[in-house]
Amino acid sequence: MSDGRLATSEDVARAAATARECGRLGIDTEFMSEGRYRALLCLVQIGVDDPGVADRTRIDLIDPLDGVEVSPLAELLADPAIEIVLHAGRQDVAILKRVWRTPITNIFDTQVAAGFAGAGAQTGYGNLLGQILGRRVGKTASYTRWDARPLSDEQLSYAAEDVVHLLELTDELQRRLGESGRLDWAREECRRLEAATDERDPDTAWERLPRIGQLDPRARAVARELAAWRERTAASEDRPVGSVMADPALVEAAKRQPASVRALEQIRGIHPSGIRRRGDAILEAIAAGRAADPIPREPGRERFDPADAPLIALAEALLRARALEAGLAYELIASRAELELIIGAARRGEPPPSVRTLEGWRSELVGEDLRSLLDGDAALAVGQDGRLELTPGRPPAGST
Repeated sequence: MSDGRLATSEDVARAAATARECGRLGIDTEFMSEGRYRALLCLVQIGVDDPGVADRTRIDLIDPLDGVEVSPLAELLADPAIEIVLHAGRQDVAILKRVWRTPITNIFDTQVAAGFAGAGAQTGYGNLLGQILGRRVGKTASYTRWDARPLSDEQLSYAAEDVVHLLELTDELQRRLGESGRLDWAREECRRLEAATDERDPDTAWERLPRIGQLDPRARAVARELAAWRERTAASEDRPVGSVMADPALVEAAKRQPASVRALEQIRGIHPSGIRRRGDAILEAIAAGRAADPIPREPGRERFDPADAPLIALAEALLRARALEAGLAYELIASRAELELIIGAARRGEPPPSVRTLEGWRSELVGEDLRSLLDGDAALAVGQDGRLELTPGRPPAGST
């Protein structure tokens, strides 16, 4: 356990050496995203196995705002021989990759793994500790100003609790998953987190705007220029994009394409102070969009056919039954949107879509059965034990 003080560069180097020796590192972060373009990394908590005491984790708390040398840890995060343990770590991975300028490999996320061990796919750390280890942690500083200095003893204690049992939790989850034969599946799913990022491309920011599909091709080009300008401005000033120009105002400006400050003033949602400060830049972005090639509307995915609903429900029943049998959280296997794509493609006689439900371990678990069901080669029925089972479907052509 941490002694309540923040780690020095020497502490970090020692912890990294221990983690390399043991082959794994537990890590968590505290950050502040309010009022900023990107989240500010405020504290990093690491846990390493204590070689001198069995089942004991040594905790170090690192203040990234204090100039501590963290390169030994960054090297560990990029080393595929070192297991990096987190809980619900997508944001942690994205922030650490950006701030420490390192890839992160060989991730084991205890929240992801818990979904393969019979727990909910979104189970929080405290609840999971209670379910798996019978332990409780306090949450007295869960909503606090992590960017304020100095950090209080309460904040440091809270932060340490987020990793003190993380490696012990990992051991138990991996034991259970090893016994059930699901450990490789969990590791495969955790690898998806390696691609997590909070970097945003200004040139594609417009694609996430609301009501963008309602704009004509010329207005779409204007929206692209406006969104790219807004993104770069927010990044340079380190402020939320919405404080530079709100989404509804941006879309309306792209639609109406004002050519003067007076016309710009008629758009609801652009504050007069914003026009005084940024009016010329906004008009320049609009002019650039008007001069650019129009962006044609993309042929949208075929709308959901209400007639597909019963078949989607049938497929969902199969997948839920398989999840129950395997002791997995159903949310790991498929989403409603993925099933709509799969069913729609089958109805139109198209190749199966590239969705996660039909790939990797999911294909092994449900892919073939789902294809057989949709092809009519299998059917769902209630078995003698009162549970759903897959049975032979229609007989082959020509049989009697």
